[in-house]
Amino acid sequence: MAAPSVSPPGSTGTSLGFDDYSLYGNLSDEELIQLAIERSLADAQSAAPAAESIKASVAQNKPSPAVVEPTPSHPPQRNNTPSSAVCPINPPKYINTDLTNCTISHFITGYGQRMIAYRQADGTLVCTKPEEEAKVDPLVIAIWNGDVATLRTLVRQPGTDMLQANNLGWLPIHEAAYYGQARCLRILIEAHTGTVNKRTLRDQTALMLAVSRDHSECVTCLLESGADPDITNKDKETPLFKACEKENAEILASLLNYGAGVNKLCIQGWTALHEAVYRNNLEICEMLVRAGAKVSLKDKYGLSPLFVAAQSGHLETLRFLVKNGADINSEATDGATALYEACKNGHEDIVEFLISQNADANKPGKSGLLPIHIAAQKGNDGKNLLNFTYYTNGFAKSVKIVSMLIKVTNKVRVRRSGISPLHLAAEHNRDEVLEVLIEAGYDVNAKLSEDWSKRYEDRRSSALYFAVVNNNIEATTMLLEAGANPNLDTLSPLLVAIRQGCIRTVTMLVEHGANVNFYIPSHPTTFPATVMFAMKYLPMLKYLMDNGCDALSCFSCSYGSDPHPPLEVSQDRRGVLSNRPEIPSNTCVQFCEVISTPSICRWAGPIIDVLLDYVGDVKLCARLIEHLDSYSDWTCIKEKATPPRTLMQLCRLRIYKLLGTERLCLINTLPVPVGILRFLRHEERTQDF
Repeated sequence: MAAPSVSPPGSTGTSLGFDDYSLYGNLSDEELIQLAIERSLADAQSAAPAAESIKASVAQNKPSPAVVEPTPSHPPQRNNTPSSAVCPINPPKYINTDLTNCTISHFITGYGQRMIAYRQADGTLVCTKPEEEAKVDPLVIAIWNGDVATLRTLVRQPGTDMLQANNLGWLPIHEAAYYGQARCLRILIEAHTGTVNKRTLRDQTALMLAVSRDHSECVTCLLESGADPDITNKDKETPLFKACEKENAEILASLLNYGAGVNKLCIQGWTALHEAVYRNNLEICEMLVRAGAKVSLKDKYGLSPLFVAAQSGHLETLRFLVKNGADINSEATDGATALYEACKNGHEDIVEFLISQNADANKPGKSGLLPIHIAAQKGNDGKNLLNFTYYTNGFAKSVKIVSMLIKVTNKVRVRRSGISPLHLAAEHNRDEVLEVLIEAGYDVNAKLSEDWSKRYEDRRSSALYFAVVNNNIEATTMLLEAGANPNLDTLSPLLVAIRQGCIRTVTMLVEHGANVNFYIPSHPTTFPATVMFAMKYLPMLKYLMDNGCDALSCFSCSYGSDPHPPLEVSQDRRGVLSNRPEIPSNTCVQFCEVISTPSICRWAGPIIDVLLDYVGDVKLCARLIEHLDSYSDWTCIKEKATPPRTLMQLCRLRIYKLLGTERLCLINTLPVPVGILRFLRHEERTQDF
């Protein structure tokens, strides 16, 4: 069969048919890869002269001749391939045979063949070769296959090295133990008893490997042959510890019968009993305690087995430990007790049992929090709710745990902690827990201690503030109805509600006595801060004015009709130019300065219009007049401010003064005629008397 011709890329030559491709059927993976590499290099070499030929023919307005690949002088052949069936290979003219300066990379073919690629410094591929397979000791192969006869023969041969380790430090005895080849293991031990306690590079003995793989027969064989059951690995774990981890009672019994130490500590300080408790294997716990395991040993973090049981929610194991003398009030390094940890993890049955055993519910952790504090904040955040059932159950457990702790927690100790469970329940939106605590008589006006308050940038202090910050209307309602004072915090919850734009919360706070004329001590202004926060919410601003907010102070200006300081041009963090008033330092900020800020000045007219409904004769300062003159539709507002004000407006102000601020908040409940109420709300224009 004639060798098929192969056309270069872009030519119209004859393509290879099915019979031609059959020529590659007998090639191996590496030969196919080598062929592909050589072919790509040949294409790259032939492309250059072809391009020059095409370029020359275009210049002479002649059609370019077909580019024909040269026929290789010595094509590679396989013994099982006929000489006439020659593969059309174009080897490169130059292959660097010196591979010493080449970079090496490894890859795996689709058939699992591991290969090595050699490249020059510029990244050019030189050649690929299959990786040399690591030579495996015949002893190991016999062990893998469980070939006892071959192994016995090899062991008896002179010159057989029983101590030849692989790159992991494994000897043949380790291989036999790991793969559970007990018969092979006996042969190896008989041939060389000294290898029984040899270790790998990770300090693993054959016994450790056999235990970790649950090979009971191998464990028995090794112990009978003198294997030491207390040799540890790099993590300081003994075979006994590993048996507890694997929960293999049979192997554990064998190790104990051969004197394994039950109180050895691993690198983290855990004992075998710690591990058994964590696995909640009561049978193994009983075996260890009967063998002398100490129930009060602690790890490097101060955790005892009892603490682990409480943390994991293993009630039966916890009962067993208490029955065998475990200290129920032992503390971890951070001061946490088992009761504290059970509350943290929401284990209702554990909490109930510990309380029944007189666990101390008034012992705080290093943070100063009591178990009831931890239980109050336990649960899942409703805002990130993924599983409603789990979320509901978590809340139900928290409520039950808090109810149990209320009976045994001293309120004096709670006050000493500087924070109330109410604060934490409100902070974490635990409404059901909050309700239980209120019913139990916890003070809704309890304030955070100075140390706790400093942890928050806004220096909050009341549980009500937490509820308002979270925009939790239900919690806010419960606290206010229980008598919470809305004026305890440095920054009023009313300002927070106004900033959030929640008119419902604002209404509740005002109705329960929130100060509508609140000033921020750290940021002095000549007018109430409530007005500054409500400028972008005109209905809310009107509501505040209806309830006694001081509008007159907004028209008090130290500059009056005189020119105001020029607006300073500044650049914010986004690089946007903006105008802001040049405010003198150590002075109170005036209303006209705040309303001149870029984010508010476009609403200056409507804001001034609302405020004018609640003042008598006032004189607008030059800055306010400047704002009203900036927009033609605001001319009527300027005229509205021109004295004298109407008699109806003056009468309304007089009624406001007679009622007083406190009564204005309760105006809807006062025995005042409906017409008067409409008049006070500025509804006289739309309602008939």
